[in-house]
Amino acid sequence: MSITVGRFAPTPSGKMHLGNVLCSLLAWLSARSQGGKIILRVEDLDTERSNWEFQRQIEDDLLWLGLTWDEGGVDADNHRYCQSRRTDIYLRYFAQLEEMGLIYPCFCSRAELHAASAPHRSDGRFLYTGTCRNLTPEEVAQKRKLRPPAARIRVPDREVAFTDLHYGPYTENLAEECGDFVVRRADGVFAYQLAVAIDDALMGVTEVVRGNDLLSSSPRQIWLHELFGFPPPQYGHIPLLTAFDGRRLSKRDGDLDLSRLRTLYSPEEIIGMLGKAAGLLDEYRPISAENLISYFDWKKIPLEDIRLPENFPERLSV
Repeated sequence: MSITVGRFAPTPSGKMHLGNVLCSLLAWLSARSQGGKIILRVEDLDTERSNWEFQRQIEDDLLWLGLTWDEGGVDADNHRYCQSRRTDIYLRYFAQLEEMGLIYPCFCSRAELHAASAPHRSDGRFLYTGTCRNLTPEEVAQKRKLRPPAARIRVPDREVAFTDLHYGPYTENLAEECGDFVVRRADGVFAYQLAVAIDDALMGVTEVVRGNDLLSSSPRQIWLHELFGFPPPQYGHIPLLTAFDGRRLSKRDGDLDLSRLRTLYSPEEIIGMLGKAAGLLDEYRPISAENLISYFDWKKIPLEDIRLPENFPERLSV
């Protein structure tokens, strides 16, 4: 029987906030409750926004909370787990997609994309209309004189279905509900969808636990796994932790970052609060991450986003 391999995959663009902690905690609990292990990957594709000092602070925060990992981290194995150091790997798989005839250049700007397409579905995503899909070689050469292109992948007109560990069956038609998506930006940076699929496969990740805002990304990543001949991991998406007014927590805003909370509370108090908020505990009480493992159950976790009380962080008993 294969072992469960979960992962943390923070983007080191700021300090970790409480929503990041909840996601890390539930990913850790799910893997540990199955006797599995955890990989810590550094998702620093965008080097202009990322900072390894932020990553080291994130790692210190995770260890302070008791959320240990078995492989990875910013300094592990000559930075092998940092996406910014894995470009050669992405290039190799990108070349495979080119050989399959699935890649084409796209010269559309963000403004042009938004003007050409209406918001799609309730999440506001834009469906790419295929403006650059069938450009002639002459048209491509002419447009290259004006701006460098991004690279898009041609998606098939087919449904990709999977069963989420928390939200159950989920199906998406790639052509109708996603459209051809970017796998490499115009500045040469590989896109999240491609990098994360390759990394999860090559790092042996079998279970991905993350926020429900990424639920619709899963069919794209499953399809990429299939293209490369990889078995896709299981996906489990969790409700987002929001401020009392429903606003999403943001690193940019410094909402409830852990460096502040560490001056107010112990690790056990924060873990206990999150355990209660996530439905794992019937009442608030301080508890270590290790002792919370036996309480983990996907059925206990709410489907709706979790709102913090207005008087948090002065009051922990959510």
